[in-house]
Amino acid sequence: MKYYVVIPAHNEEAYLPRMLDTLLGQTLPAHKIVVVNDHSSDGTEVIIDQYAARYPALTKVNVTSSGKHLPGSKVINAFHAGYKVLDDEYDFIAKLDADLLLPETYFERISKIFSSSPKVGIAGGFSYEKDREGHWRLHHPMDKTHIRGAFKSYTRKCFKTIGGLRNAMGWDTLDELLAQYHGFELFTDDSLAVKTLRPVGSAYDKEALYLQGIAMYRMHYGFWISAIASAKMAWKKRDPAVFIDNLQGYFKARKGQMPYLVTPEEGRFIRRLRWGNIRKKLF
Repeated sequence: MKYYVVIPAHNEEAYLPRMLDTLLGQTLPAHKIVVVNDHSSDGTEVIIDQYAARYPALTKVNVTSSGKHLPGSKVINAFHAGYKVLDDEYDFIAKLDADLLLPETYFERISKIFSSSPKVGIAGGFSYEKDREGHWRLHHPMDKTHIRGAFKSYTRKCFKTIGGLRNAMGWDTLDELLAQYHGFELFTDDSLAVKTLRPVGSAYDKEALYLQGIAMYRMHYGFWISAIASAKMAWKKRDPAVFIDNLQGYFKARKGQMPYLVTPEEGRFIRRLRWGNIRKKLF
């Protein structure tokens, strides 16, 4: 299958070369790779230029944005800038972070998943981080059915049907909810161990927790699902402040009547899906 890759990169000189080496060493090479230099102040752009000079499939796009490492709008703005320079002649498209190490058969396996299972719309592996002893350990705090936003692949049909990636915190949950709303399936392959060089979330501002609550409101979760999801996040992070920050964001969004990211019908589907998953775990 033919695939394209878009990589948003903000101040990634410490990680980007290793990441690109694993991407360019894939047993199934990408037809096009766009690395988006997102307002970097280090040597990121120089590195991109060096690789672009050696590999014709790789191109650079420059964007200017905030220097803050907030999830959501910043990374998706950069992704959109890269996506705009691509055509639609792909079978699937991948959004990758710039601090990953991919197994060499990663995209060969993703291709086989999509080609053998037409209902699958989004696929990916699992995230691993180094512990204090230097061993790579599974770090996948969300449900095992969730594909991390750092390494998501979408079939063209799914990507087009859900309207691409939404410019908002929670985009990497909303895309999966909308995919399921439209009848697509998700697939996580535990044989695909993606190594994350930077600890997950280490570059995020504290404001990200507050924005998470806003995202829950805008995804039509409703209060109780938002409260349960926030409690789960707080428990996993062993930090009660996560629960408080999330709900503060939720109530601010509700008070300000912020616009929803989904239609009422999509919202009803999302709530049914969420309640169904909660009941499965309880019973």
